[in-house]
Amino acid sequence: MFQRIREDIKTVFREDPAARSKFEVLTCYPGLHALWAHRVANALYRRRMFVLARLISHTSRFFTQIEIHPGARIGRHFFIDHGSGVVIGETAEIGDNVLIYQGVVLGGTSLEKKKRHPTIGNEVVIGAGAVLLGPIRVGDGAKIGAGSVVIHDVPAEKTVVGVPARVAGEHAHLLVDLEHANLPDPVLEALQHLLNEQNRMKKQIREMEKRHSR
Repeated sequence: MFQRIREDIKTVFREDPAARSKFEVLTCYPGLHALWAHRVANALYRRRMFVLARLISHTSRFFTQIEIHPGARIGRHFFIDHGSGVVIGETAEIGDNVLIYQGVVLGGTSLEKKKRHPTIGNEVVIGAGAVLLGPIRVGDGAKIGAGSVVIHDVPAEKTVVGVPARVAGEHAHLLVDLEHANLPDPVLEALQHLLNEQNRMKKQIREMEKRHSR
């Protein structure tokens, strides 16, 4: 248990340059508090102590503004930066070394008692305000841009942005902390391509008119 706690503290220092001391991390990081509360709630949930598990989850939500259902499965080195408004549903699964920002929702789209929340791979970054809905899969190393709405699977090592989210290409050039202001815009790129093609066709038409008028 203590090793996991030390891992969590190291993860905070790795992901947040604002962290100054262990005491600050232990006392002032609601994402860390919510994660620890979830581990207790999840252990009770797996033992079918559902009401007590939900009570712990609900109490944690009151103090941290982060709602993690006790049934959600979360891997190692998970970090919620800032955290306010984060919602993680019952059947959500999160891999290792995942970073999410405030306002992220891993929500469900069905009332049936089945897998209905996203599965997040390893090394994934999810930007602020992103909403991921349904039993979709986000591949290892993917990045979700801030404010995106994701309703389809995301391939590994891809960046998706927009509403609904679209693949924006390779992101090897992006920093691991996901600089949201520098993300590509696939819609803008498509429009620019159309405009370039239109200009090319106009130029060809003018050249043909010149040849015809001679």
